[in-house]
Amino acid sequence: MFGLASSALMLTLLVFQAPVAAQSPAAQATASITATDIQRLRQALADATAEVDRVKTRDAATSSRLARELEDLRDEAAYLRVKLRKEGRVSRSEYFDLRDRIDDLRARAGADVATASKRERERSEREIPVGTEIDVRLVDGISSGRNQVEDRFVAMTVVDLQLGERVVIPAGSEMRGIVSSVDKAGRVDRKASLTLAFDRITINGRDREIRGIVIDTIEGPGVKGEVAKIGTAAGAGAIIGGILGGVKGAIAGILIGGGGIVAATPGKDVELAPGTILRVRLDQPPVI
Repeated sequence: MFGLASSALMLTLLVFQAPVAAQSPAAQATASITATDIQRLRQALADATAEVDRVKTRDAATSSRLARELEDLRDEAAYLRVKLRKEGRVSRSEYFDLRDRIDDLRARAGADVATASKRERERSEREIPVGTEIDVRLVDGISSGRNQVEDRFVAMTVVDLQLGERVVIPAGSEMRGIVSSVDKAGRVDRKASLTLAFDRITINGRDREIRGIVIDTIEGPGVKGEVAKIGTAAGAGAIIGGILGGVKGAIAGILIGGGGIVAATPGKDVELAPGTILRVRLDQPPVI
């Protein structure tokens, strides 16, 4: 009696276990994908394409390499679609393999974008932008009546130049310039002019190459000794008017032209006394 009951119970268990065995991992791997799975591959490829396109704006070489890989994956997806239509079945193992490789490419593209963004942020924190303006105080006087072409002169930065919270050019850094052209005043109305350019700067004891031109002059009697009283500038090219005691504003009779040309009114020489403030535009900032 018990033997018959036991046999019947075992038979019942086998009947119920049969469907479970049909869902084993091996069976799932060989089961066919559906049209819905093909659509999922298309969406994954579209997402990966968007990530690769984002890389293009920052790193063309990496974007090109990823685009070639993406094209191969598109071909494989198209092959599975055709195979499913013609043969009626495609193993899920093939589907999972392709899907995983698409996801991997998308992840690598996203990582490249994140890495490029980080490099861009780091570069912006290191590099002084082209066109940055900085104020310097002349140590040497300059005159179109006395100076000649290739004469050198020295100026000192007036305020700290910052990138974010970092001081990249401290106040008191020495900038060296050169007189690249001179026109002396005539007896009647000939206009005198000087062309001034800055080509070197010393930052924390290190000499660096620059290219800077004068874009404004500000009269500054009483400026000497005021540098120690100046707080850190809020940003690049800080305007010194109202910060330094004794600054009177633009020098009367001095005109600034393009390319660093400093001109005087007709019949007068250009006279820039020691302590004069020059606003300089850095067309080639120092490499920090």
